Amino acid sequence: MKAAIINKAGEKPVYGEYADPKPNENQVVIKVKATAISQLAKSRAAGKHYSSEIAEPFIPGIDGTGYLPTGELVYFLSFNAPWGSMAEKTLVSLDNVVRLPATLDPVLAAAIANPGMSSWAALTRRAYLKEGETVLINGATGTSGGLAIRIARYLGAGKIIATGRNKEVLEKLRNEGADVVLTLDSLTSELPALMSEGIDVVLDYLWGQSALDIMTAAIAGGARTVRFVQIGSLSGQEISLHSKLLRSSGLTLMGSGLGSVSDKELLSSISELFLAASKSDLSVPFMERYFFEVADAWSADDSRCRTVFTL
Repeated sequence: MKAAIINKAGEKPVYGEYADPKPNENQVVIKVKATAISQLAKSRAAGKHYSSEIAEPFIPGIDGTGYLPTGELVYFLSFNAPWGSMAEKTLVSLDNVVRLPATLDPVLAAAIANPGMSSWAALTRRAYLKEGETVLINGATGTSGGLAIRIARYLGAGKIIATGRNKEVLEKLRNEGADVVLTLDSLTSELPALMSEGIDVVLDYLWGQSALDIMTAAIAGGARTVRFVQIGSLSGQEISLHSKLLRSSGLTLMGSGLGSVSDKELLSSISELFLAASKSDLSVPFMERYFFEVADAWSADDSRCRTVFTL
């Protein structure tokens, strides 16, 4: 079969021939319809993600949409190394499949699943968002952060604060549901007042200095309990966190991702997301690419528009 192949961790994939997968009694072969490049897939392919333990050569990609042997159209999570989702066929555990709503485009489903899952799971399985609460999304100018605004609103957030570097994109986010937008360089001056008004949940896609600024503001603003959910680390993997930030505030730190949320709950989150998307305008910008273009598309991919391969 045709597949994207990583011959060495850190190298971009090449388009070529790979052996067909052979299932056991707990697995199923899926004929792939659509699969998207994600930061998680790229990080695993580079061997830099904490879940990366894959022998080369392997097929990258963690999820997608496709057809069961019965012809049923489904979404799947693909963690049976070396069988990733970027191939004509992939091998999936039977527990890692969910049906798609009949009205949901399978290409849109492949585009929205990973970025949508990140905020849906964080808000519903980790922060347990309550209706009317205030949510701050740190790093909202990327695909995942922008979608998180609409998801937070859909799930009942009362007020949404968006942060990011790009002022132009931040202004656009006002039209997509953000009540307040802040540039990262204004956090130290503007956040304490907002914290004193009440911020209940933080979804952090950046880590690094901006995450530390938000935690510091929780003290300066005399904040009530703030549930800080760490999702991504685009601004760095490590920060220097003083113990007083936890002892002298109502700050609660937690993560959301592979390991902190079970595969079962991730799939439940995705199923709920798909149902919401089939009834609303939840979407993300995405570009369809031919599968044989995988090497060029891998290099050109960025956080502003998802790259989806259709097979």
